[in-house]
Amino acid sequence: MKRLIRPEFLYSNETFIKEYAVLVEDDYIMETGPADEMNRKYPDAVEDIWENLILVPGTVNIHNHCFQSLLRGLACDRPFLEWRDKALYAYSNKFTRDHIYQGAVFAFSEMMRHGVTTVCDFFYLHHFGVESDELIIQAAKDVGIRLVIARTMYDWTGAPKGYVETVADAVANTRTIAKRYNGKDDMVKIIPAPHSLHAASPAMIQAGHQLAKELGTGFHIHIAEEKFQVEDAKKKFNGKTHLEILDSLGVVDETLTIVHGVWLKDTEVELLGERGGSLAYCPSSNMFLADGITDLPAMLKNHVTIGLGSDGACSNNRNSVFEEMRMAALLQKANTCDAMCVNYKDVFRMGTENGGKILGIPVGKIEKGYKADFVGITAEDLSMQPISESLEQLLPNIVYSMQPSAIRKVMVNGTLTVNYGKNLTIPEEDVIKEVKRVMKELKEGSTGPSAG
Repeated sequence: MKRLIRPEFLYSNETFIKEYAVLVEDDYIMETGPADEMNRKYPDAVEDIWENLILVPGTVNIHNHCFQSLLRGLACDRPFLEWRDKALYAYSNKFTRDHIYQGAVFAFSEMMRHGVTTVCDFFYLHHFGVESDELIIQAAKDVGIRLVIARTMYDWTGAPKGYVETVADAVANTRTIAKRYNGKDDMVKIIPAPHSLHAASPAMIQAGHQLAKELGTGFHIHIAEEKFQVEDAKKKFNGKTHLEILDSLGVVDETLTIVHGVWLKDTEVELLGERGGSLAYCPSSNMFLADGITDLPAMLKNHVTIGLGSDGACSNNRNSVFEEMRMAALLQKANTCDAMCVNYKDVFRMGTENGGKILGIPVGKIEKGYKADFVGITAEDLSMQPISESLEQLLPNIVYSMQPSAIRKVMVNGTLTVNYGKNLTIPEEDVIKEVKRVMKELKEGSTGPSAG
């Protein structure tokens, strides 16, 4: 079926255009152009008027841990290791199949309500093997969000046992689930993700890189998030820093996306850029955990592709990429005392098309050949005013002042998933009811990975 989506304003090529329409056939954008001309050209298309709405690309959450939404508020204002032990490690082995599914429904529902149409979930609850992955895939399908699983490869035995796999098992399980979905279901993609230098052995990291090459995907890894992690790595690897270690393992190339990258030397940033690597930047999480500040101006100078992530909702504690756009720009300005070091166009690009580019999927732009993933924003919300006739305030207002109340419609893969602030797939009240039930079970501690 052909549809002509007609908003009041359309964002394309870094500008807003009035009285433009988007031709959508099934789940792809086929053409954009002046609305009246498109109506004449495609008389058989069903007209879908997004009245008084600004049409922008759906946002791409490049890094999240969906199960952590259930742990929000449990370990706030704590040092990193205390936060980890009190929240993640204290609850992880209690998760049942049902808890994994409901946590994902919760996380994905909140994201979609806030304009996230694609999420890359760095997932490491391997209690039930690939069945764990299938649970969050089902949750994504039920909510209607596009999902990339960065399936974590984790062999540090100091972590909860549900995280841990041997190198052979991690490769086999990741390959199995990738073969099941990659290229066969355009709403789901699987990529390898060795967890980090402290949680994945050199053999695991090299195996993840090799598997990414085999699958034709990228791979993700937490790098240089905390200063103490860098110092620990130096002790274990003859004084080398994180990117130097990865380079010695032969894995620094265009397939590499580092997550965080807070404590990198200038030469490491240069290396990442020279090799075509990318960054998943999580500014709110870095602030929440007192990690430090990633040097985005240096990343941009060295042509590193940057996407934005919320990280898990117990280390942020929000699930909005629009929020991360604002935080990224403001944090960098504060750190450099340079108001122009990162601008609103930069961060909007990071939260949309750059995310799609890093993940290797056609999302984040309103152009022919891209997926029909859109967010409809009203200019009549107080947070979006004022707007002049020149429209010069539209994008700055979206990045710096917009509140979630301004998001009225969300479309994913050509299907409307949010309409005037209401999720159309799983009602919000049902999500909240399940969250309350699951948290009661987790707090009582009467269940475990063998149940559910």
